[in-house]
Amino acid sequence: MDGHVAPTLNLDAIRADFPILSEKVRGKTFTFLDSGASAQKPRQVIGAMVRMMETAYANVHRGAYHMSEQATEAYEAARAAVARFLNAGDVREIIFTGSSTNAINLVAHSYGRGVMQPSQAVVISEMEHHANIVPWQMARDAHGIELRVCRITDAGELDLDDLAAKLADGKVGLVAVTHMSNVLGTVTPAAQIARMAHEAGAKVLFDGSQAAVHRRVDVREIDADFYVFTGHKLYGPTGIGVLYAKGALQEAMPPFLGGGDMIAEVSFERSVWAPYPAKFEAGTPPIIEAIGLHAAIDYVESIGMAAIEAHERALVDRAMARLPQIEGVTLLGRAQDRGGVFAFALDTAHAHDVATLLDRAGIAVRSGRHCAEPLHERFGVESTCRASFGLYTTPAEVDLLADALHQAREFFR
Repeated sequence: MDGHVAPTLNLDAIRADFPILSEKVRGKTFTFLDSGASAQKPRQVIGAMVRMMETAYANVHRGAYHMSEQATEAYEAARAAVARFLNAGDVREIIFTGSSTNAINLVAHSYGRGVMQPSQAVVISEMEHHANIVPWQMARDAHGIELRVCRITDAGELDLDDLAAKLADGKVGLVAVTHMSNVLGTVTPAAQIARMAHEAGAKVLFDGSQAAVHRRVDVREIDADFYVFTGHKLYGPTGIGVLYAKGALQEAMPPFLGGGDMIAEVSFERSVWAPYPAKFEAGTPPIIEAIGLHAAIDYVESIGMAAIEAHERALVDRAMARLPQIEGVTLLGRAQDRGGVFAFALDTAHAHDVATLLDRAGIAVRSGRHCAEPLHERFGVESTCRASFGLYTTPAEVDLLADALHQAREFFR
């Protein structure tokens, strides 16, 4: 032991910041274990968005009047906050989108179709969310690129030997993989994946929709070419996502959408694009949502990503110690490095029935295939329940889930 003490959270104070956690469900205390789908919002985020609407709202980048200038300043301050959060080298490397899905589609269109050649391939993995599968299928069908799928191990980890084999012929233009699985909780070795991709002449995209919530992300340290995440999982609002993209790549990529604010000049004969990132932000942007995202980033940074990660590691350890001891419960994946997301099945009941019974105890979990049908087929299961933790999740809630699952097993026996 080196004497280092992991930082801890003041859970009572944190939970007091989230008004919804004091609500009752069917007369029971609300136990929210579905943060992986969409996290709850603290008062600081709610308040920032309300203040913006009440005191400083106007469209951005277009008005010469005071309120528009004030709104523009706040909107661009949000971009700077995201750049700081990801440790981007240049604030212009941050593109605001509507979601992670929008961000991946932007890359699939503007880089996959606009830069890559039909003779090249994209590598994804067996544990991708549909948002990192379907856009590449569409690019394949429209542009002719090859789509390769990297295997995962039985433990739910990326098979790096298979990735090396997929990269060996030098035809891969992009590796697009999750940084943290939304089903297994597996955290992929991002820096190693990026190094392998770059040595093979490929670029790399990480879907950080889950990872950015649970641990510190440094896009320069892992050497990501593209990195995406979404606001609503990071305790911010829906309707805003982020694409980090290196400037040289943005320079080479054509726009995804056309319209206002992404142009330098327009005539009936031709249009000239605005400099990046503006050329990728057509139309009125998510102004209020950007303010909310800024407040969410400030909130998690005030707590500390190291403290959040340590707290969630302890919750995962507790869950992994208790749940496998329950007769009939099977966990998907046993990755060595994992975040606060895990999927499980009960042998005596369908996942939807289990989730319904848990809801009667006030416990909210996800059930189904979690937008990862190929992953469920890989493990040979029809559907699963998924519990996912947030910074407000308590050890007592993990125990409550375990106890409720034991009771569910008895109920369905």
